Amino acid sequence: MRIGILTSGGDCPGLNAVIRGAVLRGFAAGDHTFVGFRDGWRGATTGEHLVLDRERIRGIAKQGGTILGSSRFNPFDNGGVERVRANFADLGVDALIAIGGEGTLAAAQRLGEGGIHVLGVPKTIDNDLNGTDYTFGFDTAVQIATDAMDRLRTTGDSHGRCMVAEVMGRHAGWIALHSGMAAGAHAILIPERRTTMDEIATWVTDARARGKAPLVVVAEGFIPDQADDPHSERGLDAFGRPRLGGIGERLAPQIEALTGIETRATTLGHIQRGGIPSAFDRVLATRMGMAATEAVLRGERDRMVSLRGTDLTTVPFADALDELKTVPAERYAEAEILFG
Repeated sequence: MRIGILTSGGDCPGLNAVIRGAVLRGFAAGDHTFVGFRDGWRGATTGEHLVLDRERIRGIAKQGGTILGSSRFNPFDNGGVERVRANFADLGVDALIAIGGEGTLAAAQRLGEGGIHVLGVPKTIDNDLNGTDYTFGFDTAVQIATDAMDRLRTTGDSHGRCMVAEVMGRHAGWIALHSGMAAGAHAILIPERRTTMDEIATWVTDARARGKAPLVVVAEGFIPDQADDPHSERGLDAFGRPRLGGIGERLAPQIEALTGIETRATTLGHIQRGGIPSAFDRVLATRMGMAATEAVLRGERDRMVSLRGTDLTTVPFADALDELKTVPAERYAEAEILFG
C-alpha cells in the first residue's frame, strides 16, 4: 500500500514524531511505502512531495516543526476533491494520513465524503479538539508558557509590577488554565468565562496586598465584558478566521488605571509552537502515528485517532468537529479558588 502523509495548519511540537511513528509502523507491517506532501494541502493539490524512507525519518522525533512543511492552504479553493484525487492517482497513493487541527480535519472530512481514503491525527496546542482526551503539542506549549511565566514573575517581583502574559487559545482556554495554575497566576482569563475589569482589578489588588507582584494570564481569545468579539487587528486566515492577538497589551493599561500598579504585558505568541517536543508529546505523537497507519491498513476511513485515558482508538470525524472541547465551568472554578 502507498500512503500519503501531510501536516497542515499551525506547526506544533510532535509533528515529526507522528510522521516517524506512522512510517515505521508501515515498514514493520509489510511492503508499504510512504510519501509526504509538502506544505500541507498545498502539496496534496499540486502533487509536490518527497519519499519518506528510513533515511528521511531518522532522528526526527525529537525535532520541532515538521520536515514536510505546513500552511493554511484551503484545498477547496484550489481544485478540491477532483484535484487531490488526480494527484493521488498519478502518484499511486491509496490513502492519506492528515495531521492537523480543526481546519485540517474539516477539510479531510470533506475529502472523505468525496471518496478519498483519509484518516486524521489530531494536532493542536490548544487541546480544543473534541473526541480525544489530549492532543499532542499541548503539553509542550503549557511547559513553554509556564517557563516564561516563571521568568515574568521574577522581573515582576524585582520591580513591583503586575505582569500580564498572553498565551494562545482562540476558543478554549486550556493553555491559559494549565500554565496559569502551574505558574501560580493570580488571575486567569479565558474565552469561556466572561470576566469584568472590576473582578480583574480586585484579584490584582488582593495579590499586591499580600506582598505579591500580580501575574495575570490571558488567552488570546478572551473577550472583555465590554466587548463583543475577541481582539483582532490582523485580518483573516485562509479559512476566514480572524487572526487573534494583542489582548494582553489592551488589558495592561486598563489594569494599571484601575489599580495604580505599574503593569506590563508580554505576548508569547509562536514561541509556544516552537522548539523540541516534551517527552510526553514525543511518546503520544509516536503512538498516534503508529495507530493511524494501523487504522489505514485495517481499512478504516473518515475517522480520527483518539486518546481515551491511556488507550488509543479511532472516532468518526464528526465526533471531533461537531463542537470544540472547551474548559468546563467546574474546571475554571477550581482554578479561581487560587486567584487574588
